[in-house]
Amino acid sequence: MTLLQSALLAIGLALLSAMLALAAERLPRLAVRGAFSCLGLAGALALLAGGQALVTGNPETLQLSAGLPWLHWHLRLDALAGFFLALIGVVTLAVSLYGPAYVREFEHSRDPLPVLGLFTGLFVAGMLLVVLADDAFLFMVAWELMSLSSYFLVAFQHEHPANRRAGLLYLLMAHIGALCILLGYGVLFGFGHGFEFDALRQTHLPGGWASIAFALAFIGFGMKAGLVPLHAWLPEAHPVAPSHVSALMSGVMLKVAVYGFIRFSFDLLGDIHWSWGVAVLIVGSISALMGVLYALMQHDLKRLLAYHSVENIGIIYIGLGLAMLFAGTGHPKLAALGLVAALYHTINHALFKGLLFLGAGAVLHSTHQRDLEQMGGLLRRMPWTGLFFLVGCISISALPPFNGFVSEWLTFQTALQSWSLESGVLRSLVPMAAAMLALTGALAAACFVKVFGVAFLGQGRGKAARKAREVPLGMRAGQGLLAAACLLLGVLPVLVIRGMDTIPVALLSQGLSEATAHGWLWLTPVSADVASYSAPLVLIGMLLVWGGLAWWLHRGERRAVRRCGVWDCGFSSPGPRMQYTASAFSQPIRQVFGLLFHVDEKVAPDEAGRLRHQLHVEDRAWGLFYAPVARFTQAAARRVTRMQSGSIRHYLAWSFVTLLVLLWLVSE
Repeated sequence: MTLLQSALLAIGLALLSAMLALAAERLPRLAVRGAFSCLGLAGALALLAGGQALVTGNPETLQLSAGLPWLHWHLRLDALAGFFLALIGVVTLAVSLYGPAYVREFEHSRDPLPVLGLFTGLFVAGMLLVVLADDAFLFMVAWELMSLSSYFLVAFQHEHPANRRAGLLYLLMAHIGALCILLGYGVLFGFGHGFEFDALRQTHLPGGWASIAFALAFIGFGMKAGLVPLHAWLPEAHPVAPSHVSALMSGVMLKVAVYGFIRFSFDLLGDIHWSWGVAVLIVGSISALMGVLYALMQHDLKRLLAYHSVENIGIIYIGLGLAMLFAGTGHPKLAALGLVAALYHTINHALFKGLLFLGAGAVLHSTHQRDLEQMGGLLRRMPWTGLFFLVGCISISALPPFNGFVSEWLTFQTALQSWSLESGVLRSLVPMAAAMLALTGALAAACFVKVFGVAFLGQGRGKAARKAREVPLGMRAGQGLLAAACLLLGVLPVLVIRGMDTIPVALLSQGLSEATAHGWLWLTPVSADVASYSAPLVLIGMLLVWGGLAWWLHRGERRAVRRCGVWDCGFSSPGPRMQYTASAFSQPIRQVFGLLFHVDEKVAPDEAGRLRHQLHVEDRAWGLFYAPVARFTQAAARRVTRMQSGSIRHYLAWSFVTLLVLLWLVSE
């Protein structure tokens, strides 16, 4: 069996998972286990096939007699597709371990469990098919399958108004983005000789048309990825979806959009202009900074994680922008470094964001709470979940020895090479983007200190938090798999980058051999004289320090120590209401950056007469970009409804006028 056939088998298993889920109404336990088992096998096959295709770099192609009679489907598995295929596989495998225990609560609810399993399988199959598509027609079919199935997952618990609103917004923006992507392919097709990607690669666009095609792809894929200001659907959709679906959407679906952008810009367009890199760099920097600021204002755990997806997509696009900027100015080695940094952060974000959403789902499963203000003390009651969530917090905060540090460090190393650029404006722009990235990293660390401290440390703030229990073994196994992957990619980055080197070779005709020239122990992205990082030595040093500290503390406990309560100055023991809250933690940052948000903060009495602090932070993007469009659409809809007068004479008149207009157009 070839690697491409293995990938097709993975798609077949995902579709089989969807079919098995339809039997969940009569045999819920058996059908759920069968569906998630097929999903796990699909993930494992995708991981193995994609990983091997990435390492070998040898593309495989296949033509299927499906689609239209004159337009068959073309499939291709190359290094870039293999990378994203493996990414989809590892997160899907973790979700398959996590899902059976998590969805058990839906067995006796009013929400149909077969629908959840059906569209989860179709969703995974759609994402796998997008990555393998080798023509624009199949790409758009798979893209629509991915978007429509994920819409039904967002609106799964449709009895809640928030779910219906989020589903409608997501569906609307997904189709606007798909239309932009379709128009981008249309520009390539207009100057080319077919829908196949091989034909589109040979298309030579005039300068202006190339920029138009790039802009359409940037908007279309950026809308699906969640770039600011096209991110409005993301914090609405991710929190309301089931948590294992949120892990797939944030960890994988956003990366499929990144794949589409890379495939279109670096592969199909071919010649990259430096101005495209400037646009990507600016939008990525703004998205990274605004995403983390939005996240800091939140106290809904899943909504906070959704905004952090905006931040990390911005970091990925910073790397892509640097790669395009250096490629357009004739520095292919630095372009390869930027591309590898972006791809490394792509898989890192898939791992730690999938882990964090699974951890949030475990907290929700045990406490039925998403509000950080109602949590606290969960580490004592959910120690394994707390440990895995802490790994995710450290990884997303870009702290060694975990994976987030490596990719952000590589992005900084790329930005520090701005002195190679001839333009003074560009040499000034890149350090500004690097400074915004540094500020983003600091704010992300502060945000996850807040999250872990408020949710897992201290005392329980609510009855549900005080009665929480550890989640079942399967849910812990899914989290543990992703946590181990975060550590592995953080400790062995040289081996991972060596395997990824086939991608810049294929797209930029330039590898990154300098980064791995000093063996598996040292990562030297530019040269050993400029910068180097040894993740294994950092891990060994940290273990020695922690081990020595633990030994010293344990040795001190052996001494006879008289223990007694400390003097409390006559005050009562501190209770849960005396702890720092999530809103209080972010208050200084809210004061500094308050102009970027609509902040409604007040203290008002509740029903019992007790004073309560109320805080509502709204995204200004709604008022600037979306509210005017919504008002215009509603006003236009009200005027159009006047045509529906109820009179048959009016309807016949409209039909007659329409017929005359059509006849006039045809005659012309």
